[in-house]
Parts: sequence; C-alpha cells; structure tokens
Amino acid sequence: MHPKDQSLPLKQQLQGINIYLIGMMGCGKSSVGPELAKLLGYRFIDADSVIAAAAGCSISEIFDSQGEAGFRLIETQVLHQISQWHSLVVATGGGVVTTSSNWGALRQGLVVWLQVDAAQLLARLQAQPGDRPMLQKPNPETELLKLLQARAAQYSQADLSIAAGCANPAQVAAEIVAALPAVLKVPGAPRTTAP
Repeated sequence: MHPKDQSLPLKQQLQGINIYLIGMMGCGKSSVGPELAKLLGYRFIDADSVIAAAAGCSISEIFDSQGEAGFRLIETQVLHQISQWHSLVVATGGGVVTTSSNWGALRQGLVVWLQVDAAQLLARLQAQPGDRPMLQKPNPETELLKLLQARAAQYSQADLSIAAGCANPAQVAAEIVAALPAVLKVPGAPRTTAP
C-alpha cells in the first residue's frame, strides 16, 4: 500500500474515483465543482439537484412535507446511487456528513472540505438567498453558527481541506488539483490529509 506513482498524470492517478465536495451551504461547492470537473476531465453533479429531480419538488418542499429526516433519507439514497458511478465531481449538501451511513459512500471516493469562515458564509448566503431550508429560521446568523459548530468535526474527516474563502471558483479548483497528489492512496489504504 504505497502512494500512487506521482509521475503518472493526475487523471490516471485518480483512476476514475469520484471527488465529493463537502462543506457548509454557501462555501462554493456548486461553483467550484464544475471548474474542478473541467480541470480533471470529469463530469459534475450537484447532489441537491438530483435529489430535487428524484423527489419531483424543491429542497424546501421536501423539508416542508417530509421534514429534515425525510430529506436525509432521500439524500442518502441519491448519494449511494451516485457512488456507483465514476469520474464525477459531486457537490454534496451541507448536511450530508451528519448521516453516518453516508460516509460509506463518500469514502469510496475522495472527500474535499471547502472551508469558509462563518462571516463569509453569512455574507454569501445573504447575497444569494436560495433554496436553503436550514436558514429559514428567525435568526439565520445563530442558526448558521450552530450548524457550523455541529458539523465541523465531521467536515474535518475529509481527505483534503481547502480554504475557499476569498478565492474565485477557478482558483479553488486549481488549489484542489495541486493538492490531490499528496492525498491519493492505493484503494484500501488509510486516508491522510494534506499538510
């Protein structure tokens, strides 16, 4: 179980394993994902879009009709289906890490945490409000901080962490590509994080 041959092109080193982008809502998964896919010659999938298509309604409508538990169940089913495919960059939902069974699917690929501090996240979310049911509470700042604190330990289990605060999506994607060789391992080998 040795690190993959660093002289091979990155796409060959990856051998088609999926790359899963995790992190809080607003961290840039859906904008970095297509840029990363382009650099790797992969396809891009936004898991929330697949969930909405599978359910035939928006994420907010799923939360309204089935609650968070119902949404998480659909999310797990979709993630496990996606994990059967290959050569994908997948933007996951911010809470995908909260369901322990999802880690089995995520670990079939390589997990990248896009880290953005709470103040920047809040500014981004306020600038681009969207279908974000977890922030439809009376005090979104407090809710965001609670979610970030609750999920930080789970996000830190990623194979790679990238600071995605100020850089544009293309720069973040390039940083991920540059860091990937350091975390690639032969399948079955223990995961490590980049320095």
